[in-house]
Amino acid sequence: MKIVSVYNMKGGVGKTTICVNLAYAASKAGFNTLLVDLDPQGASSFYFRTKPRKKFDSSKLLSGYEKVYKSIKGSDYDFLDVLPASVSYRNLDIELDSMRKSKKQLKNVLKQLKDDYDIIFIDSPPNLTLLSENIFESSDLMIIPLIPTPLSLNAYNKLSEFLSQKNKNLKCGITFSMVEKRKEIHRSILQNFTVSKEVLQFSPIPNSSQIEKMGQYREPILAKHPKGKASEAFVLLWNEVRKFLYP
Repeated sequence: MKIVSVYNMKGGVGKTTICVNLAYAASKAGFNTLLVDLDPQGASSFYFRTKPRKKFDSSKLLSGYEKVYKSIKGSDYDFLDVLPASVSYRNLDIELDSMRKSKKQLKNVLKQLKDDYDIIFIDSPPNLTLLSENIFESSDLMIIPLIPTPLSLNAYNKLSEFLSQKNKNLKCGITFSMVEKRKEIHRSILQNFTVSKEVLQFSPIPNSSQIEKMGQYREPILAKHPKGKASEAFVLLWNEVRKFLYP
């Protein structure tokens, strides 16, 4: 089983859109796929028309296999399940802080699902907390979406510095998102941005009105508009991710 997180300490960078479409692409490729929505806002859960069970909360997420497995819901798509987010996840850092081996609790829970799923995608909340460190510990690959703007790059530099001190084994890859090539600053950053040899650089995702409308029709764009340019970009990104995970 592989675990892929989509993470950025900065919000509004297209994180959920990427996570939702990668999970859908993996399921279409025949992988038994689980999307774990850890963002209390529940955007991924919303896109897949799922809600958490009434009694499911942050404490049950950390309690182990049985309660987590019972709370997983099927989606409208074959081979794709969702563990919906709960508003109670806002308390996860407090609960994690009270536990032994507090940075490995999420990993311990997710690895219990290895017989049920081939790949797990984590939609992460946009902050840098103890939960974030749990996500880092859990991931085989962490995808970091970046808008090609100075503020986004500044946040990425701070994250890179943090990771270099805290987790040297985490494999990261960046993808530029919401790209508008008509904007000079976007073109300039795409042309001049470089990453260290340890970091993967995936294909970019364009800004698209079709992507913006995902919230209206509540489907992955790969399902709604499989032949569009944005969908082509997501397919290319998925193929690159798959090649890394299963060389």
